[in-house]
Amino acid sequence: MFARVLFVLLLAGNIGVAAWLWLAPKPSVAAMPVTDVGVPQLVLLSEQMGAAASAAELAEAPRSATDLARLSCTQLGPFGTQADLRRTMAALTPRVDRVQFRETRTTRSRGWWVFLPAFSDRTSALSAARTLSGQGIRDYYVVTAGDQQNTISLGLFRDRENAERRVAEVQALGFLPGISERQDELPEYWLEFATVVGAEVNWRDIVPDTANLVATPIGCR
Repeated sequence: MFARVLFVLLLAGNIGVAAWLWLAPKPSVAAMPVTDVGVPQLVLLSEQMGAAASAAELAEAPRSATDLARLSCTQLGPFGTQADLRRTMAALTPRVDRVQFRETRTTRSRGWWVFLPAFSDRTSALSAARTLSGQGIRDYYVVTAGDQQNTISLGLFRDRENAERRVAEVQALGFLPGISERQDELPEYWLEFATVVGAEVNWRDIVPDTANLVATPIGCR
């Protein structure tokens, strides 16, 4: 009898403990931070590029026709160096509605080259050079390497008129010299700035050095 009562009491106790464990409120667990304190969260490169592109689109949103109609736009240049461009841009920026720059390429003449076309070999070139020297021509040079090897240079002249005189002088000695313009490709820099119609600025009063600069009205865009 006693054993039966003890069994019933133990069974009831187990049921009570199980019920308490089931019904008791569960403790809240604080969410662990995804990174340590002071360590930046990882961001996918695609997410960074997407955010940058969105920001650029917002910053460079095209202006409406109404906005453009109230502006007067001017192209100023050319500037020979980036330093000149930056100085002018810094001077104009506080005075105009907006300003931007662009780069173009241009060719400039370095002068006119007079020469005897390349001979078949160095021996022939040196022989012709000795003939020139014997007839009083002093300003010449035999090219010894490169694309113009065995050519005889007869001088580089700033003015075409002087180059043509040199050609005539050498022709009179029985040679057939050539003449070629030497050119360099150089960068040019331009500023485009906009002012509100009726509130235009006199850029000559603002720009540090106005020499060789030309201002041209352009359409705003």
